[in-house]
Amino acid sequence: MLTQFYIDNIIKNAIQEDINYVDVSTDYLFSEDQEDDAYFVAKAEGVLCGIDIALRVFQMLDASFTAEKLIEDGRPVKKGDIIARLHGKTVFLLKGERTALNILQHMSGIATATAQAVKLTAGTKAQITDTRKTLPSLRALQKYAVVCGGGKNHRFNLSDGAMLKDNHIDAAGGIENAVRIVRAHLGHMVKIEVETRDLDEVRQALDSGAEIIMLDNMSLEDMKTAVELVNGRALLEASGNITSETIPQVAATGVDIISMGALTHSVQAFDISMKFKK
Repeated sequence: MLTQFYIDNIIKNAIQEDINYVDVSTDYLFSEDQEDDAYFVAKAEGVLCGIDIALRVFQMLDASFTAEKLIEDGRPVKKGDIIARLHGKTVFLLKGERTALNILQHMSGIATATAQAVKLTAGTKAQITDTRKTLPSLRALQKYAVVCGGGKNHRFNLSDGAMLKDNHIDAAGGIENAVRIVRAHLGHMVKIEVETRDLDEVRQALDSGAEIIMLDNMSLEDMKTAVELVNGRALLEASGNITSETIPQVAATGVDIISMGALTHSVQAFDISMKFKK
């Protein structure tokens, strides 16, 4: 769930970025009291996400704005589906159009990509998760979209869990030392994940008592060996350059988690348009 003040703050910043003091196209073309009907229409097939946020853009600009929402977040959409019908002041429909669509297209793109990845893991125990490779200030929106697509969230921030990556380990003098030091400071609610680069480091992470072991850019054969080696004593997370082509093979190795930064940092926007009724 997303809090309203968080959403409103993002929208305010986006609108301020787009509207200075006058819209030289809209303000000179239409009177302030003209009203129109419009609608959002899907131009591709996928999973919808962000519709309430998109509609909130117009609500914040126009107190008289009304909408009929036809499809909810997390639901599939087909090309040609009408997502929502809108009614409000023409000037504000036009001023809010780009901001609303940017949010709606981006979040729906993430939800669609996540749903496709989840589908490719069918029949395995692997869960698709996101990462912290998110756009500044949009993390909660992007992680919400992953959930709408059927995925799970990794850490929201650095306080959620201790992840000892290669640079932590190298600077601390090794896995055992890094885990020992961090463990001494953590409360009972915080888990430790260790990033490993080879099977020897997997053994070290397991011996150190890490609850989660990341298999970073490992071959399928090494992943299979790691699954046998760990044998359920820790969760195994596969990560690093995982694509839609490789997801089924990675999931088949028996790992518990497949994390994908591409779900948020380079996802393709989902094609949605806003049209005025003629």
